[in-house]
Amino acid sequence: MDEMVKAALAKWPHVPHCYGWLGLDARGDWYMRDDRTQAAGPFPQSKGSRIQHDKLREFIERNYEADAQGCWFFQNGPQRVYVELEATPLIWRLRRDDAGELHVRAHTGLPAGPVVASWLDETGHLYLQTGQGLGLVHSQDMAVAADEVEAGRWDPQPADSAALPAGFGFVRSPQAAAHA
Repeated sequence: MDEMVKAALAKWPHVPHCYGWLGLDARGDWYMRDDRTQAAGPFPQSKGSRIQHDKLREFIERNYEADAQGCWFFQNGPQRVYVELEATPLIWRLRRDDAGELHVRAHTGLPAGPVVASWLDETGHLYLQTGQGLGLVHSQDMAVAADEVEAGRWDPQPADSAALPAGFGFVRSPQAAAHA
């Protein structure tokens, strides 16, 4: 977490949380969701405006984490901005270096650590469990993932996408959970 964010938290510890205004889609893109977007429907059916400003995305990603209930948020100064998730809190990007070694990184840029398990859901989405947690493999990286499966390094087990949040301790809609 950024030092300026920690300082703001110490100075203003009781700022109300923000729900519904930020979303993360299955491709690792962030979306701002104003009142009109939220009124049009839940995320991801009503996504909002994709955040394209590099510095803002980097700031969000440096200050992105989960609370004790598995709700992911962006700590924006003293305010927690809870994130609506299309799929999982992490979106994995897969890259091979010049030596052919596979590198798995989150959409935030953080290294995933070793892949310890993999799952394939009813729609063909591939999920990886790593030291950083559960994440969805980005759709553009499925060819690399298929190479890992075919080589026997990953053995995806069947998964029900609706059961993943409870099974892995994350909340897709903190806004819905807060109002339940």
